[in-house]
Amino acid sequence: MHTAMVTSSDQQTAKAATGAANIDPSAAKVAMREQWDAAAKGWNDNTALIRAWLRVQTDAMLTMANLRPGMRVLDVAAGAGDQTLDIAARVGAGGSVLATDLSPAILACAKANAVAAGHRNVATHVADAESLGLPEAGFDAAICRLGLMLLPDPAKGLGEMHRSLRRGGKASTMVFSSPERNPCIGILVATAMKHAGLPPRDPFQPGGLLSLGKPGLMDELFLAAGFSDVSTTQVMAPMRLPSVKHYLDFVRSSASPILQIMARIDPARRSAAWQDIEERLSFFSSHYGWVGPNELLLTVGQR
Repeated sequence: MHTAMVTSSDQQTAKAATGAANIDPSAAKVAMREQWDAAAKGWNDNTALIRAWLRVQTDAMLTMANLRPGMRVLDVAAGAGDQTLDIAARVGAGGSVLATDLSPAILACAKANAVAAGHRNVATHVADAESLGLPEAGFDAAICRLGLMLLPDPAKGLGEMHRSLRRGGKASTMVFSSPERNPCIGILVATAMKHAGLPPRDPFQPGGLLSLGKPGLMDELFLAAGFSDVSTTQVMAPMRLPSVKHYLDFVRSSASPILQIMARIDPARRSAAWQDIEERLSFFSSHYGWVGPNELLLTVGQR
């Protein structure tokens, strides 16, 4: 775990580090909504796989937010709501969870999953994470699992989480760490970009899966948003599957950022691109199955 001290230039540093001024936010958000609407069913169908992959890390993230019975919790970029169910269980019938997401389709999955699990304390709200449109100080805690790094301007997203919290409330987030600690993502993106005839992508480009992995950046962003007592913990999160083909089945059905790149490739050449990716990712295969290394950053801060 490491902590950081706030400086007078934190806000400027954080914004420059994420490069928010260099993209068209409106276009990025329209594309993101379309991608996740299209990927919603596939992501939801893989809930069991995702839950097995991230269960321990999700539990740690929720513990860092100090969730307790009776709390009102905001779940930002909730997706299909796997972690929403865990939050609902922790706060109990006397508490409540508001799950938000930019994608109406994936949020509908979250609502259906909550109903199926018998959690009547879950509500949903379609909203841009950078502009939630919620009352100030309406929540006791805020959570964002693997969503913050996909925002065009994550500083705005954290600002909205901070604004939505009561004084003393905690926000806890999960993002991917550095490229070298998440080689499977790097292989997927780099190989797809090559076959699409596109130049190599800066892994820290805003909105990318690894965009918040620079050491110290998450602390800077939290501090710039007004949080105190900020700390970040690095945790390993290997994905264990029977074979590399199982991993690529998961990617094809649910990993919309990669599919967006693959969509640029001529259909006749797309199978060759997938074959190239499979060969490269086979490096992580063994007699015991396929194990893809991943490292996550869990960050917590207090309003």
